[in-house]
Amino acid sequence: MGFCLFNNIAIAARYLQREHGVGKVAIVDWDVHHGNGTQDISYEDETVFFFSIHQSPLYPGTGSSRECGSGKARGTTLNVPMPAGSRDDEYTEVFTDVLTPALRDFSPEFLLISAGFDAHYLDPLAGTELTVDGFATLTDLMLEFAEEMASGRVVSALEGGYSLEGVSESVVAHVEGLGKR
Repeated sequence: MGFCLFNNIAIAARYLQREHGVGKVAIVDWDVHHGNGTQDISYEDETVFFFSIHQSPLYPGTGSSRECGSGKARGTTLNVPMPAGSRDDEYTEVFTDVLTPALRDFSPEFLLISAGFDAHYLDPLAGTELTVDGFATLTDLMLEFAEEMASGRVVSALEGGYSLEGVSESVVAHVEGLGKR
């Protein structure tokens, strides 16, 4: 239902596991749309933790907080739907108070970020209000977590964004944050 022929972040997770012996991988998706494909791929896999913070309601209409994994993987999917108008401080609060404790409980060995920048306030397809500073803060929080729990191992993959100004400035801030570590 998305815009991808291949789910690069899910492929990266499996590659890390099969080719590099990584046991547990966490995927953090902050694209404004729910990462339904990534969720479908990892929904029954207890070795992959999937987190999606996304605007709701919005296409594709999935990502309810009740969707939490199944079987042995129950609890390894965490969706946080956000209303239109959500801002930096609200996202930061979710990352600090909801995501970080869940990641600590899961104890991943590697962190992957699905870094979509279409939650930027200039994006024409979304109604969230994140700023460049907000994305920089999310980057810093994920890097702090990676240092704490995953020996600093983190990879980021560019996902969505439809405002040239919003994407370009946010990506620069994100890459600069990644480069500080």
